[in-house]
Amino acid sequence: MKVKTLKEYRIRRHLRLRRKVKGSAERPRMSVFLSNKHIYVQFIDDVAGRTLAAVSTVAGELKDKPLNAETAKAVGTAAGEAAKAKGISAVVFDRGGFVYSKRLRALADAAREAGLVF
Repeated sequence: MKVKTLKEYRIRRHLRLRRKVKGSAERPRMSVFLSNKHIYVQFIDDVAGRTLAAVSTVAGELKDKPLNAETAKAVGTAAGEAAKAKGISAVVFDRGGFVYSKRLRALADAAREAGLVF
């Protein structure tokens, strides 16, 4: 099967990554999705099949901010605080097939500074 678009290639990378990355109740999967307008972070228990906590730029205090590294850092800090509020201290990082570059690196570093271990 030939890959036709960049989106299809990202999805293939994500599926390849998901074969190895599994979340549990003790160590949930921190799933990150980057769109053209927003950043989404979810903490997912794959065994139970449910979302434990979520943070995004769609609503709340992060709404209407430009999509750059500073906003990604704010989302990472908010994600770390939301995880701590739910009793989550260790996670498995799922970059969603996206390249670990400026925004994703800023988000991950801010989550680590907020106290998450991955």
